[in-house]
Amino acid sequence: MNKSFITNLLASICVAAGLMFDQPVVLSVGLFALSGAVTNLLAIHMLFEKVPFLYGSGVIALKFESFKVAIRNLILTEFFSEQKINNLLNKAQPNIDFEPIISHVDLNPAFDNLLEVIEQSQFGSMLGMFGGTAAIEPMREKFIEKMQLSLVQISQTEDFKALVTQTLSQGNSAQGLHSTVLKLVDERLDELTPKMVKEIIQTMIREHLGWLVVWGGVFGGLFGLIAGVL
Repeated sequence: MNKSFITNLLASICVAAGLMFDQPVVLSVGLFALSGAVTNLLAIHMLFEKVPFLYGSGVIALKFESFKVAIRNLILTEFFSEQKINNLLNKAQPNIDFEPIISHVDLNPAFDNLLEVIEQSQFGSMLGMFGGTAAIEPMREKFIEKMQLSLVQISQTEDFKALVTQTLSQGNSAQGLHSTVLKLVDERLDELTPKMVKEIIQTMIREHLGWLVVWGGVFGGLFGLIAGVL
């Protein structure tokens, strides 16, 4: 059972117990906890899925062009900048292992771009009700880990290795290699669809967003306890 289901189940049990045993305080705790958990669950769902008549829902799919631009800028400025390529060419070997380079690349700007896109979207104001982008901050480490793994996997593909070998064998300059990589990145990004972008981000952070449901139920229950006692 996932965290969201357990939270909603416990809140529902409190509601049922409050009604059955005529316990207003328990009923209040259950109702507030259930409303907080369900509201946060709906907010998470709206982040990834378009809900009819709810403006701002499905922001990940709607903003997929912004995500593509952020990914492109990250790869070209942090991983394949002209200066980095030039340094690499000066000491290049036929088979280059990019993994040590990727492991030292600062991917925090990529996560910051993700937060900025969400914050500036229609979903930003709703997310503010649940702590703003700070609620997503705990996913930073997992995001960076997944992004590094993806970059390593790309650098190990045969197409990528063939591209590097061909470019080096032709004696291309850093500017030429940068232009080639730029073309390759643009071609790969053009293959991305809103659904693919949504699934990539959903895989990285949705598991952790389940805690929003848990804390929505906890704080809702506390408010319900206070309201019931008063």
